[in-house]
Amino acid sequence: MEATVLRVRDLSAGYGPVRALSRVSVEVPEGAVTAVLGGNGAGKSSLLRAISGTLRFHGGAITEGSVTFGGTALHDCSPAQIVASGVVQVPEGRQVFARMTVADNLRAGALGGRGKDDKASRDRVNELFPVLADRAHQRAGLLSGGEQQMLAMGRALMARPKLLLLDEPSLGLAPMMAARIAETVREINAQGTSVLLVEQNAALALSLASDAFVLETGEVAVSGTAAELSASDEVRRRYLGVGDATAADDAKAGIAEEGKRPLLRRWSA
Repeated sequence: MEATVLRVRDLSAGYGPVRALSRVSVEVPEGAVTAVLGGNGAGKSSLLRAISGTLRFHGGAITEGSVTFGGTALHDCSPAQIVASGVVQVPEGRQVFARMTVADNLRAGALGGRGKDDKASRDRVNELFPVLADRAHQRAGLLSGGEQQMLAMGRALMARPKLLLLDEPSLGLAPMMAARIAETVREINAQGTSVLLVEQNAALALSLASDAFVLETGEVAVSGTAAELSASDEVRRRYLGVGDATAADDAKAGIAEEGKRPLLRRWSA
């Protein structure tokens, strides 16, 4: 049986009077990719911010519940302490240091984490993202959107995370680039890094994950394995945009052609 590396229990959080999360419970098995799905405003990004300790930077706060990583409580830790423990977030929107070079962005990623700016760390990032090696001395702000996403992920990997928090990595990317990012997530996970993936693109996320949680208005509406979700017409209709089994099969065939293969699971009230 797989050990649980991250455990979120009955977590509630908000921004002043606005509640973003209500008694959310999520688990990430060690060595697995776990997906969090949902539409805009569902609370996905708030969940990652609560885990990474950055919720306070957005005017938010945890009001109840707990976050533990490897048995250590994180909900009262600073973001720097959480990074040092091995939990590193790649925020939504490809937030790179635009005026700094690619190399300097990567160097910054090693600060405060478990890693250091050494050859082994750089070799790993350059192997995953060869374009970053080619453009090491270029300003990050001049990279394409897809390249900036690669840099944001590479910068996080420089801290040698045990758990990588990915917030909407495919957002705004062309399908081909999104598929490349998905393949890289698979490879990162295969190298031993657990991943908590937040995505609106349910088909993409479920092609990567073994388990998933669906948030609606700050609550877990459905959860289970990817295989169970694939059997649910309700999940197909709500999150894959298809209404019946035949349409779902057609959608799967189209996604598979782009290197994506959705798996889903059972709806529960």
